[in-house]
Formats: sequence, C-alpha cells, structure tokens
Amino acid sequence: MPAYHSSFTTYENLVGNMAILPIKTQFRGPAPIMASKDTDIIDEALYYFKANVFFRTYEIKNESDRVLIYLTLYFTECLKRLQKCSNKNQGTQEMYALAISKFDIPGESNFPLNSVYAKPSSPTEADVMRQYLQQLRQEAGVRVCEKVFSTEDGRPSKWWLCFSKKKFMDKSLSGPGQ
Repeated sequence: MPAYHSSFTTYENLVGNMAILPIKTQFRGPAPIMASKDTDIIDEALYYFKANVFFRTYEIKNESDRVLIYLTLYFTECLKRLQKCSNKNQGTQEMYALAISKFDIPGESNFPLNSVYAKPSSPTEADVMRQYLQQLRQEAGVRVCEKVFSTEDGRPSKWWLCFSKKKFMDKSLSGPGQ
C-alpha cells in the first residue's frame, strides 16, 4: 500500500523546494491566510498522519509533499510533548513553547532530512523559510492539541498518544536522546 500524498498540486510560491500553501490560521507568517473553511495542508497532514507514520520510505511527488512530511514529523514531536500533559490548557502552553523554540531548517547540519529539502539560496530565503515553518508549527500545534484533547472527560486521547513513539521515515525533528 503506498503512502498518502498531498492533494495540493497548485501553488504560487516556493521557499527552497517547499510549497508555500495557504492555511487557516490566526498566526502571522508568509503563508497566505485561507478565508474559506476548505481543507488546508495541516488538516490534510492530520488526516493522513495515522496512516503515513508507519512508512519507512516516502516518494515525493510534488513540493507540497515536503510540507506534508515536515508536518508529519512535527506531529510526532507534538505527541511526545503532549504525553506529559494532563489537560488541554497545559497542552496548549506546551505546543506554543514547542512552536517558538529554536529549530533547524533545511541546510543546517542538524536538520534530519537535508537530502530531501533544498537549502535556502540566500539569507532572506532562509528567513522566509524559518517564518513559514514557525507559522506551520504554531497552527499545527493548536490543531493537534484539539485532536488529542477532544475526549469528553478532557483527558488526552490514548488513540492519538499511542503514535508518539512512531518514527516516520525513521527520522525525528528532535536530536538523538530527546
């Protein structure tokens, strides 16, 4: 069975070799804000997360798939952090802290998938990429927190947290031992 790929095949802007896709968000950044209630790349990544996380390899068909890969890896990091949270408020704070913490971008030595992502061609492009990834991280953290804490009793869902130990493509955004 093949992995699920992004359905977003048209995009106007690229940063490195990642598509800058419109998202539904209140966070500032270079991604255009999607006005409609249609599915965006974060919704799509959440929808495919539980199926895609089991794959060791992933064939990239377009630049949107690179965003999907990054979000899948980021969701795993979110779930690792949410395991330690007992309620939604604590989870929201933890997701915000994770989103704004220092992170590596493609081209930096600690980024786990430098072979898949193009290094930014200039410092300006690197800045745009960092802003875009931070915007994605902030919105993705809010949405994954909503999914994990959507239970009636307000406790975290074991059906989401059980995926925290999985490593998509045998990679992790956090360093070894974290």
